[in-house]
Amino acid sequence: MSAITTGAAPRASLAKLRQRRDRWGWLFIAPFLVVFIVFLVAPLGYAFWLSLWQKGLVGGARFTGLYNYVRVFTDPVFLQGLRRVAYYVLVMVPIQIGLATIIAMILDTLTTKLARLSRLLVFLPYAVPAMIGALMWSFLYSPNFGPITGLFKQFGLTAPNILAPDNIFGALVNVVTWQWVGYYMIIIFSALKAVDPSLYEAALLDGASTTQTAIHVKLPLIVPSLIMCTVFSLIGTLQFYTEPTILRAAAPSAIPVTYTPNMYAANVAFSRGLFNYASTIAFSLGIIVFIGSYLFLFLTRKQSGLK
Repeated sequence: MSAITTGAAPRASLAKLRQRRDRWGWLFIAPFLVVFIVFLVAPLGYAFWLSLWQKGLVGGARFTGLYNYVRVFTDPVFLQGLRRVAYYVLVMVPIQIGLATIIAMILDTLTTKLARLSRLLVFLPYAVPAMIGALMWSFLYSPNFGPITGLFKQFGLTAPNILAPDNIFGALVNVVTWQWVGYYMIIIFSALKAVDPSLYEAALLDGASTTQTAIHVKLPLIVPSLIMCTVFSLIGTLQFYTEPTILRAAAPSAIPVTYTPNMYAANVAFSRGLFNYASTIAFSLGIIVFIGSYLFLFLTRKQSGLK
């Protein structure tokens, strides 16, 4: 009997220690939970609640359930903006990840003193706020006083109007690529540095060239990082807002207020006062982003190591 009692005592003490540890754990994460709930969960919940209502000129607000969502997915303006950002996804995501991978692999082979400076220079555009970067590029693109126009005039040539409707797509792709390639490069470069160097040495001893080592050894080992960067780029591109909004001041004819779904939602909310419908647009875009990201992760689960 005493042996049983003696064995039960340590178990009771261990259970108390675990309870105390759990209480301290909740105490430490409480500040984050408060901020997370107050500034993210609560606003999202309120926005979703707004999306289920419709405010009319007569009778005030009335509950409409999912009617606004049916309306959004049959809204030609929303669908046009969605097709536009989908086109940006098809073009920008491969360019950003491809350039970031190439640059990271080049920098991974550098052993000179300029290696750190090169990484810093590539990463530096990401440190510039997106709004400031877009303002800078709108000045560079300006057909009236931009340096590109001045450079062409020095040779007696007429500069192309980069902010024209036919050229604005490439102009925005350039701005976003310049802004984000350095961020993805750092992630991929870190993944390369985490690989055991003996694998590269073994490939070189087997007669593989630098290019063959990069393609057949390095790339397969950093696939999870490439997939993560692709997901980040996919989400960011589908939520395209800052760059076209800033450049619109310089190119209003090329970038309408409904250019992307996020711009459309902002216009509906703050210019037309339809906050219920704007909330629906935002949530509908969020659903599309979630589904797109999930499908990509599902299709690449074997390469990323996910089950």
